[in-house]
Amino acid sequence: MLEIVRALPEGERPWCSGVALAAGTASGPLAEESFGWAVRYAAYDERADRGVELPRERWLPVRRDTLFDLASLTKLCTTIVALRAVEHGLIALDGRVAAYAPECTAAAEHGITVRQLLTHTSGLIPELPLYEEDGVQRRWARLAAEPPVTPPGTARRYSDLNFLLLQRVLERTAGRGLDRLVQETVTGPLGMADTRFRPPASWLPRIAATEDQRRPWGKADRGMLRGVVHDENAWALGGVAGHAGLFATAGDLAVLCRALLAGGGPMLSPASTELMLSAPGLGFEVDQPWFMGELAGRGAAGHTGFTGTSLVVDRARGVYLVLLATTVHPRRRPGDSAPRAAAATALARAVG
Repeated sequence: MLEIVRALPEGERPWCSGVALAAGTASGPLAEESFGWAVRYAAYDERADRGVELPRERWLPVRRDTLFDLASLTKLCTTIVALRAVEHGLIALDGRVAAYAPECTAAAEHGITVRQLLTHTSGLIPELPLYEEDGVQRRWARLAAEPPVTPPGTARRYSDLNFLLLQRVLERTAGRGLDRLVQETVTGPLGMADTRFRPPASWLPRIAATEDQRRPWGKADRGMLRGVVHDENAWALGGVAGHAGLFATAGDLAVLCRALLAGGGPMLSPASTELMLSAPGLGFEVDQPWFMGELAGRGAAGHTGFTGTSLVVDRARGVYLVLLATTVHPRRRPGDSAPRAAAATALARAVG
């Protein structure tokens, strides 16, 4: 497995600039490795079709304490907050979104439920250009008015909008922001001190850069990003969003994985954890070989993130794999999950 990880960043057009890996069991780590560069490029040269490298002395290596933009791995923490709210009776899985957030008028008209958000069966399209709207209030209003394109509950379509609506439900019922809810439910109880939305400036030396984000490949003209969320909609909503925005280290996510392997405490009850991680999965994807490799097939649950991140929890084997990579530094490219699957397969073969 470590040979695969060391090979990931190599070549003229490497899969990623740098990577941090953590693998282990419920009782502790099996491997914790870092390789490549957290900061390497100053910009992307569109004409030359290659990154503009910083002076060599300004390159910063990936270390075990390097923080990565988690992108859609954020959805997993939002899911845990939602299941905790169900346990406390604040919401119900089959409760209607509009019962908790009546401003979500399209969800009200079409009867979208919390479960449909968590299973991506709401019928909503994958995303909206909320970043094009003028001001946060108008961005939320556009989301609230967006109707499903298929009847809720009839088809699965992965959508960031589901977790933005879920964020609205959770914040309305709890009376506080998602950032506080994640801290109270997940990162605080588990002691994940290196995981948060909107990391402070003092953390910047430990944060991996992402993209020279600008059109035409990006959706906004923001330049080289480091320490601010890569996802354009999460950025437009202030950096705290149900679908993206968290930063973390591989070690912190390993703590989360060990808690899930052990039944979910102190975040969730074993029953809620079982429901969340079992097919078809709530928030989590289940048995997906395209990124889980040979860990898939026995009930493995996990997720990927656009910036190059992934997480797999395999309760049948009692192992987890966290792979945090920077595949968008210096710019995004067509997705390729083969290295994720290869690392997962190496772990599956190592543990049998």
